[in-house]
Amino acid sequence: MALKATIFKADLQVADMDRNYYGDHALTIARHPSETDERMMVRLLAFALHAHEALAFGKGLSADDEPDLWQKDLTGAIELWVEVGQPDEKRMLKACGRAAQVVVYSYSATSHVWWNQVAGKVERARNLRVVNLPTDATTALAKLAQRTMQAQCTIQDGQVWMSCGEQTVQLDPVMLKA
Repeated sequence: MALKATIFKADLQVADMDRNYYGDHALTIARHPSETDERMMVRLLAFALHAHEALAFGKGLSADDEPDLWQKDLTGAIELWVEVGQPDEKRMLKACGRAAQVVVYSYSATSHVWWNQVAGKVERARNLRVVNLPTDATTALAKLAQRTMQAQCTIQDGQVWMSCGEQTVQLDPVMLKA
């Protein structure tokens, strides 16, 4: 018998002073049985960093042809494709061909090794942005995970603060490819 996804509910308040975006989002997040709390919370963080009414979670780990997050326009064209983790260069280049903008959020302690292997192969992709999130911060972010969350995300001058209840995690994303 196959394991089913675990459902998480998040009421996310976003205050993005860099983009002048302020909004509330009631989100349902399906966590694949093989997905960690850390990866799921990085997906939630990625949602907050790109918050928009049309932004939606993809099928995630269970679908090869969908990203972790995407935003489509009214015609169905993909405006934004967001990957979490360390995708191979073929997946990133394929995404760059399908979407106007592609953003990858890497968060592992081995991200520098992965990036050294793929950087030269994806440097020609003009619509690709790669961001590394510090491992200690994403580990702390994983500890915020709850089945029902009241989360706030504040973004100012490139710094990010994510909080749930009394706990707050500060993240300083590092741009690997702008």
